[in-house]
Amino acid sequence: MAGPQPRWPAAVDSTKPSLAEAIWWLDPELTYGNAKPFVFTQGHSVCNRSFFPCFDTPAVKCTYSAVVKAPSGVQVLMSATQSTYVEEEGVYRFHMEHPVPAYLVALVAGDLQPADIGPRSRVWAEPCLLPTATSKLSGAVEQWLSAAERLYGPYMWGRYDIVFLPPSFPIVAMENPCLTFIISSILESDEFLVIDVIHEVAHSWFGNAVTNATWEEMWLSEGLATYAQRRITTETYGAAFTCLETAFRLDALHRQMKLLGEDSPVSKLQVKLEPGVNPSHLMNLFTYEKGYCFVYYLSQLCGDPQRFDDFLRAYVEKYKFTSVVAQDLLDSFLSFFPELKEQSVDCRAGLEFERWLNATGPPLAEPDLSQGSSLTRPVEALFQLWTAEPLDQAAASASAIDISKWRTFQTALFLDRLLDGSPLPQEVVMRLSKCYSSLLDSMNAEIRIRWLQIVVRNDYYPDLHRVRRFLESQMSRMYTIPLYEDLCTGALKSFALEVFYQTQGRLHPNLRRTIQQILSQGLGPGAEPSAEQGGAGADSEVDPEAPALLLGDEAPGAAISLRDVNVSA
Repeated sequence: MAGPQPRWPAAVDSTKPSLAEAIWWLDPELTYGNAKPFVFTQGHSVCNRSFFPCFDTPAVKCTYSAVVKAPSGVQVLMSATQSTYVEEEGVYRFHMEHPVPAYLVALVAGDLQPADIGPRSRVWAEPCLLPTATSKLSGAVEQWLSAAERLYGPYMWGRYDIVFLPPSFPIVAMENPCLTFIISSILESDEFLVIDVIHEVAHSWFGNAVTNATWEEMWLSEGLATYAQRRITTETYGAAFTCLETAFRLDALHRQMKLLGEDSPVSKLQVKLEPGVNPSHLMNLFTYEKGYCFVYYLSQLCGDPQRFDDFLRAYVEKYKFTSVVAQDLLDSFLSFFPELKEQSVDCRAGLEFERWLNATGPPLAEPDLSQGSSLTRPVEALFQLWTAEPLDQAAASASAIDISKWRTFQTALFLDRLLDGSPLPQEVVMRLSKCYSSLLDSMNAEIRIRWLQIVVRNDYYPDLHRVRRFLESQMSRMYTIPLYEDLCTGALKSFALEVFYQTQGRLHPNLRRTIQQILSQGLGPGAEPSAEQGGAGADSEVDPEAPALLLGDEAPGAAISLRDVNVSA
């Protein structure tokens, strides 16, 4: 009989909010294998000051070395170009030879095993996940790296490894140099996995090598990385797929815009960061998609994507291992294309560079996505059928369309459109359930959560058991928070409380506190789910001044669902 599993000492109890924000300690039951404790760090944006003494700003870069001692059987990894291990001492030594900002220093330790997936890449994962991770990425990462090198110059970090983290990882992915962190939950959603990894690959040039000097201009990393990601996917998978993914993301951007309002200050590319505000709270789809649209607009000004690739290659070569501001990018652009400077393209009425940076609202121009129409037209047609009259005839026509052969992004886009239209007439929801519920239940989590949100927002009780089963099987923020938010907005809060009390033991304390805050909204003072009821309420406080748009630590009852800001770092 096996002895008791090791646990982290009480001195590093992660339920205590006063302790290091950057360091996440997991007991064995919060991992997939339930075998050993696990720890990882998440430094973005300004958490690593709690991990080690540093100038915690992206404007400062330096090399680093680290010595880590770990128990036997615990694998330690860091975002470093060099590593050694002395087994008899249990000591790991790491060195990063290139200067990086503090937020890109990362560590992970646990029951991790490696598998090579390419000549300069391997995946690390818990043993039970390793075969899946290997089969999904073998050969693909090298293909993406090679495409990126053809576009933007040599990969400069040596190895490109990936470590899959337990579902407690608070975001989808993080571009730590040499060692991308990705949440394991995304493994079942192939297309989302592909896009997330390619986005992190793109960060190797845009974000890691050339970094935004201030968090007020995060778009310099995220907008450029998103543009590069889409150039890589176009080279690898074709323009139609890239346009579909772009349409899906821009749809989410406009949804966020509708919720925030066009005059929201967070919709600017140059966001004003007030003292005391965590920069991670400013991460939103504008950072990514409005930033992407501006970069795409610049590429259209020069008239040739290949010429713009050449410019970005020169930009990376000039500024690699340094930090920049927007003016550096724009001055370099106009210097590289003197004919555009002579035409004063930076001052075109309504499309001034200054307006792109400082105007609130949607992008001033959006890309032509007509090359993706073969994939987006069927989505629009099916949505129109389900909103047409008479319903009997429309439903019959809709049921003849086989969405099981659709790409994930097509189905997700279709369900997002239905979500935007909710609440729907009950007859429509009943017909949708009859047509799709069993089929969608067999698809990946990105599809299932969207259908279940439709179920919840329409109070469709016959499918509520599917919501329960989904929440019983999920331990990550991105697949639990949106459903709890929706459940607590409508008439199903008692159902949410019941499910939470049954499942909370499998949730990380940080996630547990967030859900408790969501559940406590509207219950009145002192009515928050408590430890006596099975919660972790002793350490849970609702902050009445919490920002309305958060990504890293979501505000309860926020107007923006996590579904709308579920993006990689």
